[in-house]
Amino acid sequence: MSTPPSTPPLQSVDEIDRAIIVATQSGLPLVARPYHAIAESLQLDPEEVMARMRRLQAVGVIRRLGVVPNHYALGYRANGMSVWDVPDAQVDALGAAVGAFDFVSHCYCRPRRLPQWPYNLFAMVHGKSREEVEQQVAHIADYLGDRVRSHSILYSTRILKKTGLRLAGQKTPE
Repeated sequence: MSTPPSTPPLQSVDEIDRAIIVATQSGLPLVARPYHAIAESLQLDPEEVMARMRRLQAVGVIRRLGVVPNHYALGYRANGMSVWDVPDAQVDALGAAVGAFDFVSHCYCRPRRLPQWPYNLFAMVHGKSREEVEQQVAHIADYLGDRVRSHSILYSTRILKKTGLRLAGQKTPE
């Protein structure tokens, strides 16, 4: 597992960077050219917005940009975290392969908590029904073959609020 990046120095973020972060911390506008929309709202050049966001990502202020879909709104009612007990020496390679399946939204490894929790590989699977999730998990099990000692599916019972970067003391527009 990789270690988290160290906190970048505060001087790497100026007032324009802060304005861009505040403008994007609730998500990018759902338009064809979101960076242009942000630039217009901040009275900046779109190229400057994009360059600053690339720099903020390069120095670790922004770790990643990604889509956070609401799976329930898209019709996926069964959301299961599949958990796997695989050999520690193979967990990174197996995780990369499992994470590449198009039905896995995210995949990662975590330490075991023996004896209660033997699992070290986690893969989130979404389906329109539990049967669909179980078919997808069976596909993962087929791929892993005898490298998996045991597995289970933990189904979501509610939606947790997901948020991105938030600057302390900053309010987001409603």
